[in-house]
Amino acid sequence: MCGIVGCMGCPNGTLETLMDGLGNLEYRGYDSAGVALGPVLETRKRAGELDELRKTVAEEPPTGDFGVGHTRWSTHGPPADRNAHPHTDESGRVAVVHNGIIENYQRIRDELEAEGVTFTSETDTEVVPHLIARELESGSDATNGDGGCSPADAFHAVVDRLEGSYALCVVVDGHEAIFAARQGSPLVMGVDERATYLASDVPAFIERTRDVVFLEDGQRVELRPDDWTVMDADRSPVEVSVETVEYTAEATGKSGYDHYMLKEINEQPDALRQCLSGRLDELDGTIEIEELSDLEEPTSVQIVACGTSYHAAVYAATLLRGAGVPAAAHLASEYATAPAPLGKGTLVIGVTQSGETADTLAALREARARGARTLAVTNQVNSTAARECDDVVYIRAGPEIGVAATKTFSSQLMATLLLTEDLVGLAEDLDPLIEALRDLPGAIQTVLDTTDAREVAAEIADSDAYFFIGRDRQFPVALEGALKCKEISYEHAEGFAAGELKHGPLALVTPATPVFAIVTGDGERARKTIGNIKEVEARDAPVVAVTDGRSEAERYADLVLEIPETHPLTAPVLTNVQLQLVSYHLANDLGRPIDKPRNLAKSVTVE
Repeated sequence: MCGIVGCMGCPNGTLETLMDGLGNLEYRGYDSAGVALGPVLETRKRAGELDELRKTVAEEPPTGDFGVGHTRWSTHGPPADRNAHPHTDESGRVAVVHNGIIENYQRIRDELEAEGVTFTSETDTEVVPHLIARELESGSDATNGDGGCSPADAFHAVVDRLEGSYALCVVVDGHEAIFAARQGSPLVMGVDERATYLASDVPAFIERTRDVVFLEDGQRVELRPDDWTVMDADRSPVEVSVETVEYTAEATGKSGYDHYMLKEINEQPDALRQCLSGRLDELDGTIEIEELSDLEEPTSVQIVACGTSYHAAVYAATLLRGAGVPAAAHLASEYATAPAPLGKGTLVIGVTQSGETADTLAALREARARGARTLAVTNQVNSTAARECDDVVYIRAGPEIGVAATKTFSSQLMATLLLTEDLVGLAEDLDPLIEALRDLPGAIQTVLDTTDAREVAAEIADSDAYFFIGRDRQFPVALEGALKCKEISYEHAEGFAAGELKHGPLALVTPATPVFAIVTGDGERARKTIGNIKEVEARDAPVVAVTDGRSEAERYADLVLEIPETHPLTAPVLTNVQLQLVSYHLANDLGRPIDKPRNLAKSVTVE
């Protein structure tokens, strides 16, 4: 669920404002869209591209003085008109748009269905309008004279019941107001002399105003025709500052977060939805990247990259070898001066977030000069790598401002997974993997909502060094976890293949060197990694298990970071999110300049 837009008192017409805002949010990725206008409530929604909604509203335009709109990426329920937002109650009196995940929705849904409520969608969001409608009819605060409660009271009562992450906007038939709340999902308000706006991010209304209020977690807002109020969860008014922003990524990117890095960690569910959009076909059970339709299966693959992108390359090479294709990841700076031998049919892949990384470009140029076909995996459209390579796959992570890569790494992992399946195939039965990919954004959100990373970081602060271990597909996550720790906390950290710890690095293990052990699944790799944990325990080093609980690794750990169970190929994304958060909180506690670590640049354009 990706994009929210709302407006009250729009001078250029409510419907036009909402549709323009939804168009500005298309970059976030979506598979359906809709609008609701009031005070006489009218809703229109369609699955598919925004053009489908435009056709619908052109044929039967809704009218109103205010309204809300939404672009959705499927989480609960497939792309379909019935699952598109806004969602309404049975009578059509309440309309709701929502980003995030309501974790206790099933319990609420069971309760409402037991009372006779009929649901029309599979979404978690639909419980909200039904709850509000029930409060309006039978709420205890009878302030509107008809035995129920006021729309404002009903909204607050329902928000108090919700668990999870959400940005919510609600309109009620016959009532001139928009109610909104933020908890763990971005929501920003735009203001000017005539109108007020709500959106997931500033680009939705930037053409109309640059004066904004970045709402914080736990805050709620009521927009009325002549004023607006921001309040806390107790409904006490909150003083907020109106900021004037410039339309640049740096000026508008934080959306109320303390750091770009934290914002971008929290954007990973949306980033993954964008990466996967249009590439999964659940009905046919296929994964396909349209840009690679002319690319033949390679006989071997060489992957060149630097830094975080190199760790994604290690993951990709592991996938390819598992699919039976000879593959190796190379540090681009080494490959450019000492390239590996090329065989007939060798494909050289360059993984680069910016598409401008000098070492990676040099390696790709060397490979192409020697006759290899080249492919760029990048985030930047029309970047040098995208232009110079024979083929390109975009990871679609969106703008990333923080120097330490977060959401782009997750998107690189998934883009290379999709790439591997498209090129050579990962398994005969893709259904479990496709299901895991579909559920992955929600699983990341669960990690974000339930993580103990802050407490873990506090426990291990002031250590001498930090070690990270993992096997197979979790090995590159161990490398990346150590790199993040180094980049932003300035603390010494190292990542190892778990089995290598005893071949030398174990000499460095002491009671002052916490070891992060990544253990997922319950197979041989997990059992062997638990053996490595015991080796560490014998040296009195604290152990932090990053685990899905299937191997009971937590029994041997001092601290635990949990992830939901998922497919073995997608588990590295979830373990990585936990390690990102640990590094962030450790660096924040140490007072480091997280977004701009010393000596580092976002795009390294020199060799």
